[in-house]
Amino acid sequence: MLRYILFFLLFAVSCTQTTPQIELLKNDVLKHIDGEQGTFAIWFQHLQDPDLHLAINEDTLFHAASTMKTPVMVELFRRAEMGEFNLSDSIRVNNRFYSIVDGSEFQLDLDPESDDPFERLEGEMATIYDLNHAMITYSSNIATNLIIQLVGAEETTATMHKLGAENMLVLRGLYDMKAFDRGLSNRTTAKDLGILFKRIANKEVVSAEMDSIMIEVLKDQYYMDVIPADLPDDVITATKTGFITGVRHDSSIVYLPDGQSYVLIFLSKDLEDEDRGQNVGIEISRMIYDFLVQKP
Repeated sequence: MLRYILFFLLFAVSCTQTTPQIELLKNDVLKHIDGEQGTFAIWFQHLQDPDLHLAINEDTLFHAASTMKTPVMVELFRRAEMGEFNLSDSIRVNNRFYSIVDGSEFQLDLDPESDDPFERLEGEMATIYDLNHAMITYSSNIATNLIIQLVGAEETTATMHKLGAENMLVLRGLYDMKAFDRGLSNRTTAKDLGILFKRIANKEVVSAEMDSIMIEVLKDQYYMDVIPADLPDDVITATKTGFITGVRHDSSIVYLPDGQSYVLIFLSKDLEDEDRGQNVGIEISRMIYDFLVQKP
């Protein structure tokens, strides 16, 4: 009986120490975004300490922008695990897609000088793995549309809902302007992305092997503009950004050198000054890092 009493007392002390800490952090973040132009959502979860959790506007819907490419990757790896295809299989890089509105054909405007290698490889063959890698690391739109044609938007959404991301919606590929004009766009919340990234980090999505590969792909991210931007060089992030007009997003698993890790989601919309919106994300990321490395 004494052992259980001691355990309860230690647990209670731990809670009284942790709860005020995280509440102070949340208040600091709220003060930081107060008065900023735009709408922001933050979802933070420490992966070793479940009490270290922070959520602000976590259920607010946002245009997903390129953060939708992570759920597409999950569906791709799930289907590969089921044996429908192999990640080493090749498909042709065709710039021909079809609107979800009426099935009409559309193409992407490709720039051979782009960072995305597949914008200069139209007509060539590419492995599914390489297309996925470019979709995540270079945010390749043509690779994304090719993969969505392979796995399906509805199927991707259904998988997200089964994983607990209940309000996430993958409706279409990129630059389906007929759909865009009708308000048919991919959407997410900070909570949905947080749940997905937490499950990837804990290797609870497809399989331990497949989830590990997805994490390594996310670690190869080329665009390190928000969550990783002001973190020390010895911090490792597995991240996916999303940028469109008035929107700056980032979604990350963050690995600290002392063994701590956490998921951080930053979403923003209605930004008149996109650079300032991006800086808000950079600053909040640094606040959370400083909180973790300085806490007793």
